[in-house]
Amino acid sequence: VQLQASGGGLVQAGGSLRLSCAASGRTFSGYDMGWFRQAPGKEREFVAVIRRSSGIIQYAPSVKGRFTISRDNARNTVYLQMSSLKPEDTAVYYCAAAAIFIPIPTSIDYWGQGTQVTVSS
Repeated sequence: VQLQASGGGLVQAGGSLRLSCAASGRTFSGYDMGWFRQAPGKEREFVAVIRRSSGIIQYAPSVKGRFTISRDNARNTVYLQMSSLKPEDTAVYYCAAAAIFIPIPTSIDYWGQGTQVTVSS
C-alpha cells in the first residue's frame, strides 16, 4: 500500500484543517487506517484509528472531541478533520495502515510521507 498524505499547513489557534490520505496498491478496505504525529524532539504518537470492517474509532485523549477520523473505501481515502487546534498540535502528521492496528508505531505496516501542521498562538 502506498499512502499519500496532504492538507497540512499553518493555522491560528482555534482554527481547523482537514488532512487527507490517499491509498493505492493493495486493497484499502483490508486495512485499519489511522494517524500518528511527531513533534520536534518527541516520539511519534498515536492520534486516531478507524477499523476496516467494524468502523470502530479510537482517539488519543489529547485530541478526543476536537478531531474526527473518517474513511471512504470507494475513494481509498482516510481523513482527519481537526478543529479547535492548539499550538501543542503542531507536528508532522503521518497516515498509517495496518492489518492489525495497535496504537504504537511498531504495529504499522505502511506509512505515508507526513504532512506538516503548524498551529500559531
